[in-house]
Amino acid sequence: MSSQPQGSQDHTANFRHSIAIASGKGGVGKSTVAANLAIALAQMGDRVGLLDADIYGPNIPTMMGVHELPPPEDQKLLPAEAYDVRLMSIGFLVPQGQPLIWRGPMLHGAIRQFVQDVRWGDLDYLVVDLPPGTGDAQLSLAQTMPLSGGLIVTLPQAVSVEDARRGLEMFRTMEVPILGVVENMSYLTLPDGDKVDIFGQGGGARLAEEAGVPFLGAIPIDPEVRVGGDQGKPIMVSQPDSPAAVAIRNMAEALHSRLEGGEAGGVAIEIED
Repeated sequence: MSSQPQGSQDHTANFRHSIAIASGKGGVGKSTVAANLAIALAQMGDRVGLLDADIYGPNIPTMMGVHELPPPEDQKLLPAEAYDVRLMSIGFLVPQGQPLIWRGPMLHGAIRQFVQDVRWGDLDYLVVDLPPGTGDAQLSLAQTMPLSGGLIVTLPQAVSVEDARRGLEMFRTMEVPILGVVENMSYLTLPDGDKVDIFGQGGGARLAEEAGVPFLGAIPIDPEVRVGGDQGKPIMVSQPDSPAAVAIRNMAEALHSRLEGGEAGGVAIEIED
């Protein structure tokens, strides 16, 4: 199964690279990684967009501290912007807290609109925050957008790794290049410098080794990551020199080097004017 959408036409390419951030289950910090990774790429000087494709749980507006879109222009939605990252989310279009009870075709149509009817402008990277899991929604989303590669976020614990493995297989089934595995909430550093492996140890690295894909690194537990997300000021902005921010920056640099070096496959996303 190819990630190239069916019926695609020859339009002007706007996105040089697209990165899907996925997880086998919720609660692993996937959206936090997506938001901070997008900011890290922007801080490197790249033109970056962040698409919140987690339709049923859109958290990006809260995490980025933006809750409204600019007025439309020529029947095109304009993305919001925060920290030099262009943003689009269903959370901008529905009242906060309102549930969306949509079947697959409605979700598929919404994502197509977010890609084709948003005036993103030219981007070096579009970071896509996918819903958790590996169901019909994920398949539909990945088929809608040709992807340069996918990234899996997991906790170190065995049950999280088990679900993350399914996410890796999802990308392989759709012939999406796997950019790597990120281990989030890897450990907690105590005031005396000792590290505590609250959720186990090394699960992400083992998964990457077993799957034959890159291990992009481990992000430590830091209460400021949660605080920043709640306050709309992610850790890449609030504390850019913290261990968590440094780990994310290293991941962004690794992804940048790989994609700019042409190691990952994928095709350019094309937008109809």
